[in-house]
This record gives sequence, structure tokens and C-alpha cells, in this order.
Amino acid sequence: MDVEALNQRMLGSFAEKIGFKYLEASPEGIKASLAVRDDLCTVPGIMHGGALMAMADSLGAVGTGLNLPSGAGTTTIESKTNFFAPVRTGTTIMAECTPLHRGKSTMVWQTRFETEDGKLAALVTQTQIVLTAS
Repeated sequence: MDVEALNQRMLGSFAEKIGFKYLEASPEGIKASLAVRDDLCTVPGIMHGGALMAMADSLGAVGTGLNLPSGAGTTTIESKTNFFAPVRTGTTIMAECTPLHRGKSTMVWQTRFETEDGKLAALVTQTQIVLTAS
């Protein structure tokens, strides 16, 4: 998918409010980055975990969308997050979301978040249901 078109399509959405940018998007995976700001933090200078989880949820939904049959939709039905290291304001977090399973009724995606120095910050695994018209 054309990443610039995807970023334009996200204008006015929750993804734009968080502030992340899609870098790559294909049925095989999504990459994005986010400049960490104070308004995304909980304690001074440390990114709120919910902001990472929200970003992962958006990436998994887009990945699923790129794999859906015509006319189908999706929504998240499960998400699990492990946090490993703090993400500090003033840095950029990198996310890579890859499919673990792409089935007919569900898809499972894993988003790996790394700090600028390549340290694993968080790992999110989510399940998306495939919604088809009955």
C-alpha cells in the first residue's frame, strides 16, 4: 500500500491524534514511528503504556485490513502487552507489526516496539476478528 496515501487517510483519526507515521504497509507487515511527546507520558518523561497499546492496535487493524477479503471488516477481540523498558520523551519509538496468523475468521498480529538504540521496549500481541456480511 502507498504509505503516503495511508498517512493521508489517517488525517483526523485517532492515529493522527497520537501522532505516529506509517513507514511501510503491506499484507506481510506494518512499520511506523512515533516521536514521544510530554502529552503521551504518564510520569514525567516516560511514555504511557496505553499510548503504545493504542498504536499497536491501529497497526494490527491496518495489517488485518490489508489481508481482508472484499467487503469484510475487522475489530480487535484480544490484546496483550509486555513492557520491557521505558520510552522517554524526546525520543522516537519504532514499531514493527507482523502477522503470526492470517486465518479466515481471525488474524493475530505482534507489534515489537524498539527504542532509538534498538532496545526492546514493549511487545503487543493482538487478535483481530474478520467480520463478514451474513
